[in-house]
Amino acid sequence: MNEEQLRKEIFERVKLICKLRMDVDEFIPGESPVHYAGRVYDEHEMVALVDSALDFWLTSGRYAEQFEKEFADFLGVKYCLLTNSGSSANLLAISALTSPKLGDRRLKLGDEVVTTACGFPTTLNPIIQNGLKPVLVDVELGSYNIQTDAIEGALSEKTRAMFIAHTLGNPVNIGKIQELALDYDLWFIEDNCDALGSKYHGEYTGSFGDISTYSFYPAHHITMGEGGAVSTNDPELKDILASFRDWGRDCWCPPGCDNTCGKRFGWKWGDLPFGYDHKYVYTHIGYNLKVTDMQAAIGVEQLKKLPGFIQSRRDNFNVLYGYLKDFEKYFILPTVGKDVSPSWFGFPIMVKDDAPFTRDDIVEHLEDNKIATRMLFGGNLTKQPAYKDVDFKYAGPLLNTDLVMNNLLWIGVYPGICPDKMDYILEVFKKFLNKF
Repeated sequence: MNEEQLRKEIFERVKLICKLRMDVDEFIPGESPVHYAGRVYDEHEMVALVDSALDFWLTSGRYAEQFEKEFADFLGVKYCLLTNSGSSANLLAISALTSPKLGDRRLKLGDEVVTTACGFPTTLNPIIQNGLKPVLVDVELGSYNIQTDAIEGALSEKTRAMFIAHTLGNPVNIGKIQELALDYDLWFIEDNCDALGSKYHGEYTGSFGDISTYSFYPAHHITMGEGGAVSTNDPELKDILASFRDWGRDCWCPPGCDNTCGKRFGWKWGDLPFGYDHKYVYTHIGYNLKVTDMQAAIGVEQLKKLPGFIQSRRDNFNVLYGYLKDFEKYFILPTVGKDVSPSWFGFPIMVKDDAPFTRDDIVEHLEDNKIATRMLFGGNLTKQPAYKDVDFKYAGPLLNTDLVMNNLLWIGVYPGICPDKMDYILEVFKKFLNKF
């Protein structure tokens, strides 16, 4: 047998393993866990993963190149660069804006970046790690997004950027943010890690920021196991992002290639001798944040499923909303802006202060019945021990952020929640709410 025939035989065996695994995955109400999120895949992802492994090209390769092109096409942006996580994507986005190549527009030590304390820490962390000052704006109740009407009052002569996430897949008021970015010459970094497939005025979120970021962790809309991406429409930013991702080097040769520039030994850089190998010239203090081709192979197949995943999330969200609508005297339910179509990451439930139960009561009931719950990530991040010595700037009191920390939970809407699981979720809610 030749290699091609052997591969085909291996792939058939992989498909059989996948089928055997799926056949035993039976949901038993009250016994089987209902996860808040998770990987949803079939034999196509497993075959692609094995195909890549058989190539034994262990860094970025053909699958990474294919994913970057197809992902950019899906979003309607010019450039996509894969990285090893969404958190790394956020780090790259902020770090890239400190590049000396940006001249007067570069972010410098002490410059201010508008964001929130309500969210995931790796939106906030790169601001601190790059020696910038986070300016914290409170969030809206219902959307749990940044209060866009409060941003302008938070700006100063030192404000240079806004780093803003779409909370749980619910798009922020992008129009207002873009208006502020234009009026005050601010960078807009769009954290789209939880919102892949969401739309604002008919366009995908992630297509609006100067730089946008994505996560492909198993909890997200598509997965590579670990993985993330940055996107931009600016060719200069694309090159800077690639440099920071790839050790800070100036060379743009893909892995395994040499002399793409045509004068590898013909440059003069800094105080280096003329002709110093361009592959070892560094114009940024960078990292190694690349993805492997095995991860990208999974992503290529996941991307084909993305439209169906988005629809499943919306359908599950609508079922939950339709049921809990009758209990608004106890809850603040999610709200969305005009001409917005979220691709929901989760279903947020804010327990009102005057409800006859607390957030902890309902969390305990759900968890006891094997339905996974989550807080809105770090709650008020300024209360977390990691940030006790950080010098934040506050645009005002974080009253709603504290309410989120104390009163909000969310549950999953991911495609792995089939109708049987959703029926069970509603039954468990019913048992709890009928007591009041």
